[in-house]
Amino acid sequence: MTRVKYKYVDTFCDRKTGKRMYYFRRPHGRRIRLPDDPLSREFREAYEAALAGSSPPQKASKIRFTQDSWNWLARQYFESVNFVKRPPSTKTASRLAIERYLREEDLGDRLFKDVRRPHLERMMTRRADRPGAANDLLKKFRVLLRFAISNGWLDKDPTIGIGKFDGGEHHTWTEQEIQAFEARWPIGSRERTAFALFIYTGQRLGDVRKMVWSDITGDMVTVLQGKTKARLSIAMHADLKAALTGAPREHVAILTTQLGRPFTEKGFGNWMASRIEMAGLPAHCVTHGLRKAASRRLAEAGCSTKEIMAITGHKTSQMVDHYTKAAEQAQMATSAIARLEARSGNKKFQGND
Repeated sequence: MTRVKYKYVDTFCDRKTGKRMYYFRRPHGRRIRLPDDPLSREFREAYEAALAGSSPPQKASKIRFTQDSWNWLARQYFESVNFVKRPPSTKTASRLAIERYLREEDLGDRLFKDVRRPHLERMMTRRADRPGAANDLLKKFRVLLRFAISNGWLDKDPTIGIGKFDGGEHHTWTEQEIQAFEARWPIGSRERTAFALFIYTGQRLGDVRKMVWSDITGDMVTVLQGKTKARLSIAMHADLKAALTGAPREHVAILTTQLGRPFTEKGFGNWMASRIEMAGLPAHCVTHGLRKAASRRLAEAGCSTKEIMAITGHKTSQMVDHYTKAAEQAQMATSAIARLEARSGNKKFQGND
C-alpha cells in the first residue's frame, strides 16, 4: 500500500477491476472511502470533511418510491405537517435514523402492510448488543406505522405489545469519567473547551455546536435552543470561565474544526465521539450523557427541579426527574439514615439516663 501526499490517506489498486481507490484512516480509526481523483475538488472536500471528523459527501443513490412501500411511507411522513414543524436538528436526526434502518433491514421496496410483530422483534433482536439502537428502531417504526394508521393506510399497529430492552438509555457520566476526560484534554484544547460548555451549561450537542463568542456577555452565557426555541441566560461556572479564557479565538464560532471552520452537526458528533474514545473512556460514555451529568451535579448540589430546568431548558419536569432520580435517591437515603441514627442515639441516651 503506497502513501499519497494527503495525511492519513492510503491508496491501492483493486485486483478485480484494476481501479485505484483512496481511503482516509486515522490510526485505530474507521476507514472512509474517498473519491477516485485526488486532484479533484470533490476529493479535497471529502478529505477535509473526513479530517474534521465527518463522513465525506456521498452520491445519493436512486430510491424507488413504490406505492405502499416503506420508502413511500417514509416520504409521506417526511412531508407531513407533524414532521415538517419539528426543529431542524430533530428532523435531520430522525430522518437519517429512519433511512438507515430501512437500508439495514432492506425494507425500502417492500410493502409496509406486510410487516408483523415477529418481523419487528427480529429486527430488535439483531441489535440486542446495542439496546439503545434496538429501542430507537422500535420507536421510529412505531411512529411510521401509527402515521400510516392515522391516514387509513393500515388497520392495526404491529408494534403493540413489543417491550423495550433494559439499559437502552444514555449513561450518565460519573465524576471519575469526567476527571479522566479533563486529564487527557487540558485547558486550551478544543476538546476541553467543548467539554466545559457541555458539562457547565447542560445543553444539547446541536446547541453547543452553534455557540459563538458573542453569546458570552460578562459572566453569562446566552443560549437559543434549537429544539425548544427557549432562550436561556446561564451564569458561568468558574471552571467554564477558565476554559473559555484559555481557548483561542480564531472564528466567531467558539468551536471549530482543524481547518478553522464551524462544525457540521454530524461532524461535531463524530469529533466528540473520537475525543471521548481517545481519552480512554468506555463506549457507554457518549456526548448526551454529559447533559445528564450536568443535571446530576445540579441535583447533588441541592438544586430544585425548577432551578435545573432553568439551565437545561426542559419544558416539563418529567425528563429532569428522570435525569436526576439517582442523585435524589442517594440524597434521600443519606438523609434517612442520618435521621435514623439520630433517633437511635436519642433513645440510647434516654435509656442510659
